[in-house]
Amino acid sequence: MIEDNFILREPLLDPKQRVIGFQFSWLQKDPNAETSLENLNHLLEFVAGHLNDDDKGFLLGDSLLFLEAAPELLQAEGLSLFPPKNTVLILHKKYFANEATLEAVKKLRTLGFGICLRGAEITTLERSFFAYVSHIEVKLNASNFASQAKVYASLKQSAVKMVARNVATWQDFDACSALGLDSFVGKLHLTPRPSSAPKALNSSQTTILQLMEMVRKNADVQQLELVVKRDPTLAYKLLRYINSAGFGLRTEVQSLKHAVQMLGYSPLYRWLTVLLATASSSGYSPVLLETAIVRGRFAEVLGQMKMSKAEAENLFVAGMFSLLDRLLGLPMQEVLSSIQLPDVVTDALISRGGIYGPYLALAEASELNSTLVGSLAESVKISAEDVNAAHLASLVWAKNVASAA
Repeated sequence: MIEDNFILREPLLDPKQRVIGFQFSWLQKDPNAETSLENLNHLLEFVAGHLNDDDKGFLLGDSLLFLEAAPELLQAEGLSLFPPKNTVLILHKKYFANEATLEAVKKLRTLGFGICLRGAEITTLERSFFAYVSHIEVKLNASNFASQAKVYASLKQSAVKMVARNVATWQDFDACSALGLDSFVGKLHLTPRPSSAPKALNSSQTTILQLMEMVRKNADVQQLELVVKRDPTLAYKLLRYINSAGFGLRTEVQSLKHAVQMLGYSPLYRWLTVLLATASSSGYSPVLLETAIVRGRFAEVLGQMKMSKAEAENLFVAGMFSLLDRLLGLPMQEVLSSIQLPDVVTDALISRGGIYGPYLALAEASELNSTLVGSLAESVKISAEDVNAAHLASLVWAKNVASAA
């Protein structure tokens, strides 16, 4: 049942570090509990219910979903709720020895679902598997890279796509990209690329920080507009975010003054935080930005269950700022010295302490494939079902916002 499982995710990246989907796995509260076909159906129905809309269809657009699968899941009726072209089931090589599993794989492939082969030795892979799979999971072996390169080159000529897991360094990422690997799963995106460029705030970031401080002090909107006019592109980008589907406004916001009239100052502050993250002149990883937006929204939605609206909005800022040092290429202390934040937000950022810390840590753990998710959810007294609903809703919300970047 969904109340006994937490959804964990890892981003799926293309060679340009763009998010092209997510890999979902299930963390059971009781690791020794057996998962029945009925429970798997409940899980699939829950996820599909949050990612589909009767009018809009699949709410993650063209994103791929990689789902860790056992043979039982292949028979689950809940799979029919997922768009086949967006869904890839990860299945270990050992299961292909079972005739019933192989027949289920054939049927799903006929319907358009993808199958990702896990656990195969890339250098000794039986080519007969290629008739049943759309993807193959590969692991980089630095000590045997030359021979692997030849195999990757031959695989590139086939219809099977290669997915790299646990690529440890950006040098390995670039090497795999050059060899033709199609996508990457892991946490490398949380490690910024090394850069020799001097680390300092640019003029746009300085302007945004000034605006954030003015908003915090409820400065007159005419004063805000005077500052925004120094950089017209900032006003354009800010209005794009505010008008994104992520905010759900029925009336298009035409100006900064209009935004303040409709939303007030607190929501404006959050969008300036997003704008600050995208204003890097040295370039930022698209996946890092999307991760920050998901983390901020996830923490905010969790907070809405227990806190006031204003406090929950502070959690969004905390989530965004938790990755801002990596997005800007600056130490966290330097980022925090640039703007005045409430002490409770600073406590959450520095030590995951204070009243906001556990909510931020919970959102963070769900993207790190961490076994701490259950204990963190228990510490803030939020059920697994509510955590999972907040997680999926945040992915949809962030997808809309990121498309406005």
